[in-house]
Amino acid sequence: MPRSSSPTRLALCIALCLLPGAPGWAEDKPAAAPAETAAPAEPKRPAVEERSQAEASGLIQHLPDRQQQTLQAGDESFLALWLPANAPQAEGVVIIVPGDGESPDWPKAVGPLRHKLPDAGWQTLSLSLPDRMDSLAQTRPVDAVASDDKEAAKADAPAPSGDTPSASEAAPAQDPAIERRKAYSDRVMARIQAGVDSPRQEKPKSIILLGHGTGAYWAARYLAEREPTDIRNLLLVAAQMPNEFRPPLEDMVPRLALATGDFFYRDRDTDRKAAQLRLQASKRETGKTYVQIGMNALPGDPVSEQDQLYRRVRGWLSMHIKQADSP
Repeated sequence: MPRSSSPTRLALCIALCLLPGAPGWAEDKPAAAPAETAAPAEPKRPAVEERSQAEASGLIQHLPDRQQQTLQAGDESFLALWLPANAPQAEGVVIIVPGDGESPDWPKAVGPLRHKLPDAGWQTLSLSLPDRMDSLAQTRPVDAVASDDKEAAKADAPAPSGDTPSASEAAPAQDPAIERRKAYSDRVMARIQAGVDSPRQEKPKSIILLGHGTGAYWAARYLAEREPTDIRNLLLVAAQMPNEFRPPLEDMVPRLALATGDFFYRDRDTDRKAAQLRLQASKRETGKTYVQIGMNALPGDPVSEQDQLYRRVRGWLSMHIKQADSP
């Protein structure tokens, strides 16, 4: 059979290639699979600022620099306000511990005593405390809440099969409420300790702790737990118990071997009844260093009310100071 001419074969091959579904001269490469998209990084949520921190920022902006001290308590710093005595030689230093929700320049008791006591020859150092414990749960970072949710989900998940320790064999879990109270009290104690250590370096003649509201509880508790030998005087002003904490003031204050001035408002029913319990407890102790001073609330005249408090505190300081133990 005669061979086909080359042009004829070439035309036949081209025609076959143009037919639908005809294979190409080489295999097409499969399309590259789209690369996996990395999950977007979860944005870091900033911690919510405590109210006490916001108030401290405001004080820093409008108070003179010479009054401001930044103290260190553990891994956190906090604002304290300092004023020197308006005298050639200071009688000592009064460290003021504010109550729940109060700044170191609070207009009730804290600020007036901070400003007035220097005229009586006393240096003052007013501290700032963390937000009260029940409000801290509302200002936690969102990350902490999410972590709690994850832990709750783990707790709700079915237990894995196999040999697992029984409930009686597992270590008992610490009550979260107890852990919160301990963590909060540790923060407060650390701040009071930092407040005491700061003027202690100058060796003042006397160091007085003065607590207002719930700050009275924390000042008394600090002295009961730490027992510093160079602090022999305690002042309580309108003392209150913080929620969920023990022991009560009537069990703690009269047993302190300190000169104690307990200032309360006799026309406030709750204050009067609590002060009565403290007075009765003090009578069961042998020491005679506890003095209670009743005052009248003057809601219509706050300036006179604060001046009354200052005069009572100044009077106590002039008559009842107990000297620190000799080193």
